[in-house]
Amino acid sequence: MIRTIDLALSGLGNVGRNFLRILETKSDRLAADYGLALRVVAVADSSGCAVNLDGFDPHALRLRKEAGGRVADLPEYKPGRTLAEFLALAGFCDFLLEASPVNLSDGEPGLGYVRAALGAGISCVLANKGPLALAFHELHRLAAANGAGLAFSATVCGALPVVNIGRRDLIAADVSLLRGIFNSTSNFILDEMAAGRSYADALAEAQRRGIAETDPSLDVEGWDTANKLTILANSFLGVDVTLADVSVQGITAITAEQLAAHRAQGEVIKLVAEARQVENGYRLSVAPLPLPASDFLAGCGGWEMGVEIHSDLYGKQFYKIWEREPLPTAAAMLRDLVNLLA
Repeated sequence: MIRTIDLALSGLGNVGRNFLRILETKSDRLAADYGLALRVVAVADSSGCAVNLDGFDPHALRLRKEAGGRVADLPEYKPGRTLAEFLALAGFCDFLLEASPVNLSDGEPGLGYVRAALGAGISCVLANKGPLALAFHELHRLAAANGAGLAFSATVCGALPVVNIGRRDLIAADVSLLRGIFNSTSNFILDEMAAGRSYADALAEAQRRGIAETDPSLDVEGWDTANKLTILANSFLGVDVTLADVSVQGITAITAEQLAAHRAQGEVIKLVAEARQVENGYRLSVAPLPLPASDFLAGCGGWEMGVEIHSDLYGKQFYKIWEREPLPTAAAMLRDLVNLLA
């Protein structure tokens, strides 16, 4: 028996398009191994919303977006309607996949989409960190009240299942320290600068390679890392925190000369997120720190991200991922979706 699952996909950037690519290439595997047929019945980007209850062709939709097309150009475009309106309709779809751009001012449009979906009992899978950074506990209460699933492992370290490890595998643990490198853009820039480049040149190279946005402020000023630290703290450290509780310093003031000086002393500067247990909870920080070259995080270079977790029951754990493209993050959304259906 094959079960058809109807999806609304918000955001058709790198992650959203790669999710469509997975549907193109893995539909037979999903049917054979999991008994699932995933059908995209609604899509939204910055131009608007389109709906096709028979399902969009993932291949054609991906190619259209890669060629610069907009949702508003689709025949199924719904002028004057928003995705939130459709999500609020009972039985409209089974899942919202939220991969729109991060907005830390008010979380929109992603936060509104997630609220509408959860309010209608539609399960949500997020790659967008903004809604969780701004309204983590509100969204969990809304999901519980309406019997909807909520998963977001793609929001932290892409395909590396840090959220899942913390929530599923650290049962009854008291975590004393969590440290990580959560942003590959800043990590790449620091590595390039360590090789002698200026910050400006390293950033330009990251943008040329497509790993840094035209506006890279979320990455280089530390806020992307702070978002992820906030999500981890709320999800399995047992605290209720927001971005305002995180001390944040980015890498924009770091010079190639500083990096070279620390390298001469056997140290490597990395942008480190840290949750350290204190008397009344955790002290949360994001800052560029000099680390001994032998340190686990110091060994996370370029395209790599990593996390280190110390706990009373499970000892010290170390995880690392090499992720150069958005496909693994899209795959993490698929992982969450299938796990919620299990």
